[in-house]
Amino acid sequence: MALSLADLLAVPGLHLKNMGSTRTPVTAAIDWVAVTELENPQAFLSGGELVLTTGARQGTADAQRSFVRQIKRAGAVGIGFGIGFEHDCVPPALLAEANRWAVPVVEVPYGTPFIAIGKLIADARSSDHYAKLERLLRAHQVLARALLTGGGLPALLQKLSSMVAADVVVTQYGGEVASTVADATPDDGGWHPVALSTGKRDSSTLWLRIPFQDEGMVDYARGLISIELNNLVQRRQSARQIAGQVISDIVRGTLEPSDSAARLENLGINPAAKNFVLLVGTEESKFETLSTITVPSALETAVAATIVSDGRQELLLVVPTRAGDPALLGRALSHQMHNIGITAPVGIGGAYSQSNGLRWSYFEAREAATRGLEVNVPERLSLTSLLLASEDVPMADMAAEALGPLTAFDATHGAELVETLETYLRLNGSVAAVADALALHRNTVRYRLTQIAELTGYDPALTPDRVQLWLALAVRRLSPPA
Repeated sequence: MALSLADLLAVPGLHLKNMGSTRTPVTAAIDWVAVTELENPQAFLSGGELVLTTGARQGTADAQRSFVRQIKRAGAVGIGFGIGFEHDCVPPALLAEANRWAVPVVEVPYGTPFIAIGKLIADARSSDHYAKLERLLRAHQVLARALLTGGGLPALLQKLSSMVAADVVVTQYGGEVASTVADATPDDGGWHPVALSTGKRDSSTLWLRIPFQDEGMVDYARGLISIELNNLVQRRQSARQIAGQVISDIVRGTLEPSDSAARLENLGINPAAKNFVLLVGTEESKFETLSTITVPSALETAVAATIVSDGRQELLLVVPTRAGDPALLGRALSHQMHNIGITAPVGIGGAYSQSNGLRWSYFEAREAATRGLEVNVPERLSLTSLLLASEDVPMADMAAEALGPLTAFDATHGAELVETLETYLRLNGSVAAVADALALHRNTVRYRLTQIAELTGYDPALTPDRVQLWLALAVRRLSPPA
């Protein structure tokens, strides 16, 4: 423990004597000893020192009073005045000024060398430093053991919380990863943020509720947490890729029902229970973030998967119905995405059991996401999703056969027949509305519709053919991952 003037006065061998006013406290901890004979030592003091002097430059009362004022401004804890050299006793002017400014003064007799006082202070500080290092080493061992013996990040945070005497929370990608307190919302007001480095742009942060105690544990814990977060990201990404492979096979219908059920159970999905799909698609540049993002705590029971197909990247969550209202969970996921800069819409599929139900929910979610709202609930009895989920209807082949001539013509001639068809069907067959939407002459729209009829064999003006083309376009948008 750091020594104070009171501690030094109690050491018999030093024979120190308190010369200051009884109202002047002598309990402040001494950081170091400074020996000086300068008239103004303020520039060489940093605060917390016991200043030892023999008063060699303090021959006048003015010099003595000035010396005390400089000591006070520097923040020193007191003056040790050595007698028997330049002065036989502590000068009265120095004592009066010291009492005025509440600066403690102790008399150091001729027989007590200044180095004896300095050695006591140095030994006390060294002992304090050694004890602190021992405490820090023990704390390091406790934190590492909590992390490595199966407790993981939650156990580490619980230990850290007790050491710093404050609640702690870890966030990543804008969402909570682990916390020692329920329903905490860290902010820059009542919480102290500590940036965590994981090698990824995931905005990982350790939050400590103010006030907290820190003797070096936070810096060490910061390194352990960063390593564990990076490991969590890698495991999360791998698990989602594996789940994506299974779900892709189920969506394509390449697995037998028994195999599908077994593989879903291996992922932690109960095929006999009802589940629904939440789906977010994004561009390739955002996919790494999408594949590693933390999901809201309300979706912890969901199984997350990532699918990549034809330049389209998707994060989908298979959610048991017991998790809660799909629309509310969809909004929570959308909010999480917006926090990290992903503004893609969330599509929600219906709740069904078995692998075929999962396929249907997936297609419903994909179709719902095309409607462009932040959160899109499924339509009842979606004809497109129903046909796509049926293993007996080769919808993808039918769509390719119907639209293949149009896509080939557009690619060869730089035309926009597919876009014209989509706009025509979306605007309920109004040539005038299509012309306005595409900034075309109405005759140009009619000419393109004629080309579409000639190339595909389906006339968009006829209701049966229009339905066929509409289904082909819907299947083209929602076709299963390859």
